Amino acid sequence: MDEAERIGVVGSPSSTSEVALDILAGAVNKKLVGELALFRYHQDGLPHYALGQITEVKLRNVWHEDPTMRSLIRQRGRVDTVSERQDTHLGEMTISAVFSAGSNGYRPSILGTVPATGTPIHLVNDTVLSELLSPYRDQLFYLGHAYGSKPLLPLWFKHFDTGPQGAGEAYHLGIFGKTGSGKSVLAKMILLAYARYPRMALLVIDPQGEFAKEARGEAVPGEFRLPMKDILKRLKKPVQVHGVRDLVLDRWELFAQILYESPFFEQLSIPKGENRQLAASTLADRLQRAKVALKDLHTRESFVRAWGLLGDENVQKVFYRTEGSRARFQSMYDQADRNFFFTHYWLPVAQLFREDRQGAQKVERLLAGLFDPDQAQRPLVVIDLSVEQATQTTGSSKTLPLFGGDQSEPQSIPLFWNEMIQALVIKRLLEGIRTAAEYAYKQNRSLNTLVLMDEAHRLAPREDPESEEKKAVRGILIDAARTTRKYGVGWLFISQTLSSLHREILEQLRIFFFGFGLGMGAEFKALSELVGGRSKALDLYQLFRDPHSSFDIATREYSFMTIGPVSPLSFAGTPLFFNAFNTVKEFLDTNALGE
Repeated sequence: MDEAERIGVVGSPSSTSEVALDILAGAVNKKLVGELALFRYHQDGLPHYALGQITEVKLRNVWHEDPTMRSLIRQRGRVDTVSERQDTHLGEMTISAVFSAGSNGYRPSILGTVPATGTPIHLVNDTVLSELLSPYRDQLFYLGHAYGSKPLLPLWFKHFDTGPQGAGEAYHLGIFGKTGSGKSVLAKMILLAYARYPRMALLVIDPQGEFAKEARGEAVPGEFRLPMKDILKRLKKPVQVHGVRDLVLDRWELFAQILYESPFFEQLSIPKGENRQLAASTLADRLQRAKVALKDLHTRESFVRAWGLLGDENVQKVFYRTEGSRARFQSMYDQADRNFFFTHYWLPVAQLFREDRQGAQKVERLLAGLFDPDQAQRPLVVIDLSVEQATQTTGSSKTLPLFGGDQSEPQSIPLFWNEMIQALVIKRLLEGIRTAAEYAYKQNRSLNTLVLMDEAHRLAPREDPESEEKKAVRGILIDAARTTRKYGVGWLFISQTLSSLHREILEQLRIFFFGFGLGMGAEFKALSELVGGRSKALDLYQLFRDPHSSFDIATREYSFMTIGPVSPLSFAGTPLFFNAFNTVKEFLDTNALGE
């Protein structure tokens, strides 16, 4: 510590949470805001070390505040005997961690007294941090440097089980910030932090497909391209990427809901509403009663059975009570081209339930493999629910049997897919996670799993969603945030907004990362509530620059404020500030993830 640069002394007034800093003349021209600082004091007969970040620097010159002096300054511009010479620079330092030095090394403590004025305050460097945190060195992980400074900010991401480097329980995390603030890159770095644990499983529900591309080793837009596939291979972490075409849906109610959303009934003159709901649910019910298997819905025989049911007047009476409505439907039904309906409206839905596709996985089987506790290396599973995956054609040279003799058509069938279907599939996944978690809990074992949910503000909005399906997804997510923690399942929510994410989810989060873009309006109000009204921290947050305002890529800064027990330097939950790494090499080398 004596070799670290001295920048000031403890001033007055100071308290056990914020220390006033009288800055020395030799340090007034340094950039101090955001810097980590440290002072030594005695408490209960033991030397203690208090660390914190400098959140504000003020200039004070009492002579310049005198009305007579102000009049002179207005005329001359400065008064040589007063201006600059009588300036005092005052800093504010928020204490985030305290260590006591004893025979067993450095242990966490609290600032239970205020050190005397004149106590030296030093800038923290990597050597000081390495010494203080030496007992925890193998647990540390780094996402970047202390805000605007050189020292690396030590963080820790513990697995959710007991034992070495375990937290003993699951917890939830949240990453928030505007588009382009670095959320996705930060989330990938955090995923790699957890991927170091062989006994921890990771599940990524990826509505946009970005994480899936990284895991496959494909190029993604942006300058910071993490070689996720190579790093995970070096960590010996098994990786599974499943697209929409790999998932096999396995519920009749899902078939009815998806058929309702599809153009199938619309082309038969049944608009969205109660009649179409009755038609879809009735058709699904009759097919189930007829012993048609979900996995066989794509076959010609199943479609023939379904088409015949729709032509049955007794079935039509269920969803159309008046004779005129049934007559209109029958007219459209008689004119319809069955071949066209089979290939363009029926198959895109039926393929979602087909089990004989290459690499096909039932949701239950996929989750069982993810949560299997007997695996020496538990996997990272990415589920790609992007439209891009759904609309890819199979490219097979096989042909589909059509009606009317020898007709055939190349099998190039995109899946029927939209936001509503995406929500239904996510709902099925969430139900499966909850069921598996409850089962594991009854067996007295922790699932030790992190689930990453991208675009969380779309799936769990604060305002009521328009559709029942999206309401159901939101309800399950809220329930999961409340209950799955005790089962050993933690969630990492990524969102562009704070104010529109459901409040109950925010209240369940334990660790927050806030990137650029939450400094105005409703977003800033929501941020203020979470930070607890710490004005100095919020003032520092508002100094964050838009990363894309930099002159070039090399000077681009992705700044974050973090709250919660994510660092050994934040015992009291006080905010910490850091700039994320902006080069892949530095991130890999610092965390020993490179070759």
